[in-house]
Amino acid sequence: MSAEQPGLPGRPTEPVATAWTDLAGWLGSLTSVTTHGPEAADVTGVSLSTQRIRTGDLYAALPGARAHGAEFTPAALAAGAVGVLTDPAGAALLPPDTPALVVDQPRRVLGRLAAHVYGEPAAGMTMIGVTGTQGKTTTTRLLEDGLEAIGVTGAVIGTVGTRVAGSDIKTALTTPEAPDLHGLFALMRERDVEVCAMEVSSHALVLGRVDGVVFDVATFLNLGRDHLDFHADVDDYFAAKASLFTPERARVGLTNVDDEFGRRLLDTATIPMHTYSTTGAAHWRAVDVELAGDGATFTVLGPDGQRVPARVPVPGAFNVSNALAAIASAAIAGLDVTLVAAGIGQGHGVPGRLERVEAGQDFVLVVDYAHKPDAVEAVVATLRPLTDGRVIVVLGAGGDRDPGKRPIMGEIAARLADVLIVTDDNPRTEDPAAIRAAVLAGTRDGAAEVLEIGDRRAAIVEAVRRAAPGDVVLVAGKGHETGQEVHGEVHPFDDRLVAREAVEAVGR
Repeated sequence: MSAEQPGLPGRPTEPVATAWTDLAGWLGSLTSVTTHGPEAADVTGVSLSTQRIRTGDLYAALPGARAHGAEFTPAALAAGAVGVLTDPAGAALLPPDTPALVVDQPRRVLGRLAAHVYGEPAAGMTMIGVTGTQGKTTTTRLLEDGLEAIGVTGAVIGTVGTRVAGSDIKTALTTPEAPDLHGLFALMRERDVEVCAMEVSSHALVLGRVDGVVFDVATFLNLGRDHLDFHADVDDYFAAKASLFTPERARVGLTNVDDEFGRRLLDTATIPMHTYSTTGAAHWRAVDVELAGDGATFTVLGPDGQRVPARVPVPGAFNVSNALAAIASAAIAGLDVTLVAAGIGQGHGVPGRLERVEAGQDFVLVVDYAHKPDAVEAVVATLRPLTDGRVIVVLGAGGDRDPGKRPIMGEIAARLADVLIVTDDNPRTEDPAAIRAAVLAGTRDGAAEVLEIGDRRAAIVEAVRRAAPGDVVLVAGKGHETGQEVHGEVHPFDDRLVAREAVEAVGR
């Protein structure tokens, strides 16, 4: 199979084989392990999914919410798996004579096991992990631009996807599952990647997806309300993020002291910490900031007297902060700060992040991924100075996600915009009308004119139809995404293409 086969994560083309007995012995050094069935053939990979099995894989059959992964072992073996990692309950479900390694808590050893099978590939690269509620994608993609400019072979993993040495590789999660992640690292090693910048989500930390990785630099951007369908509360969410800043996960940390939780992290982190700020005292500072419609210029002041001119090709004060985080992270990792800053300034922005749609229209049309309260507020505040006219916002909220943020997003948009069109985002399994009603409930005291148009395409067309010369239209929530998920089915839908088609249809 090709490393870039659609729908599959990247894998090395020439994997290293690990003997079954050697793997069992190594695993036994971590935890109590028993073997089941005969000795298996050599192991060359690890997979959690029967749909991603490749010949030579160890299939990780873990307990799930609806079924035990061991129930799918026949499919894994048919696809080429040579053996199984599971727990005692899973072992009881295995077909006779299935080679298996049985441990009490397989998920807790899965990341380190995958790293071992692939030959510890992350250890041979400089690893920069970026966490935060918003800005992870922008920061890591800016880092990629900076690496390219100094001739360093880089890779980036995150929400928009994965890039390895300039090639795109499709991945399904912001932070892939541990076996997929270490497979990607092995592919990076094969392609001589020197530095990998990756987004590290709170889910990834809690669920062990980055187990087996020790980051050279861990960077904290900010924390706001998000993922409260997964975390008990904001403090629990912060604790998940903060777990990155421990010796088991990172060597050095960098935190944003303009953020309340970034300052709190200084009291909880157990690794050496550096700080950055766009407003006050810190190891790394941005001064002389000049904001413009196509980005911003500023000067970076470093702890050793560095004074570096910088530019970020994405507008907004919060993107100055993201760019400063990228530059400081690179410097702490030992890269040339002047060259990295210059490379970031020469970049072309980030897909779906304040991305302008140009179709010859006489108003500003922008698509952004903002789908959280803080992000909506920051983006609208960034766009307001770009016009003496109106700000028209198209906004929805995702289904099967934290419902508490929906009225908050509605309140912010209705307070800051002139026209707000509430529409559908990704309803997933929920009733779209109920989601819209929750967003609308927050708009009652706002000054904006509020409309409800469930059909997202029609909502974008209406926003374009209403725009006058000099206005700003923001289509928020989906950014780079190219599909809309409704009742388990993903329909093709790209806000950028639909917005361009709307301009053409309306004749603007």
